Amino acid sequence: MRAKILFFSETAPQARHNFAEKMTKLSININKVATLRNARGGNNPDVLRVAAACELFGAEGITVHPRPDERHIRYDDVRRLRPLVTTEFNIEGNPIDSFVQLVLEVVPRQVTLVPDGHDQLTSNHGWDTLTHRTFLTDICRTFGEAGIRTSIFVDPDPRMVEGAKACGADRVELYTEPYAAGYEAHREAAIAPFIAAAEEARNVGLGLNAGHDLSLQNLYYYHQQIPWTDEVSIGHAVICDALFMGLRETIKQYLQALK
Repeated sequence: MRAKILFFSETAPQARHNFAEKMTKLSININKVATLRNARGGNNPDVLRVAAACELFGAEGITVHPRPDERHIRYDDVRRLRPLVTTEFNIEGNPIDSFVQLVLEVVPRQVTLVPDGHDQLTSNHGWDTLTHRTFLTDICRTFGEAGIRTSIFVDPDPRMVEGAKACGADRVELYTEPYAAGYEAHREAAIAPFIAAAEEARNVGLGLNAGHDLSLQNLYYYHQQIPWTDEVSIGHAVICDALFMGLRETIKQYLQALK
């Protein structure tokens, strides 16, 4: 497979790789499965069945991102998934009142706070954790008191990472679209701000996640440079690759890219 050749042919300095570090978990975002279901109506494909298959094939987490218009994952999907997910369940979204109530009802292992607008096509920036410090601090406290790990979605800026720590977050998730966009032209330059932000997270004691436009083409190098990443959340690329390789083989290759 071309994708397999791409990530196994990468070469980069090994100085950053510490094999004593714990393995990075792969969480599969199943939003696109729900998008396909909703386009036709009914329940085909069944998001519950797909989530179970992802776990069976080796995924170490399931991610969903319910939006207010429910154009893909619906709030009721989240409720139905909760008792079935046996790996880590991660719910992403803008912490508006209805989202907060849903998360507190479902109590996932992790909630990821994303500053999406109500009609936003997809996530395209992280939180300004300095400007919104009071709001984010209150939200982190609310979820923390419920025993839910809180991750704040941020751009690769050490100041935003430090700000997330001040808000009481447990982790940050780095918004990786700029890395993916710049990878082919100059991957060293594309990864540089992410290394700086990741090092800041480690320095201040925050867990580290990553997500958005990561794929078999760019995941191996990203992980090679930042091997202390706790989790990557990938959805769109996984579903696209699965159209050609099947879900089992696709997840297998993503897991190999994280070794």
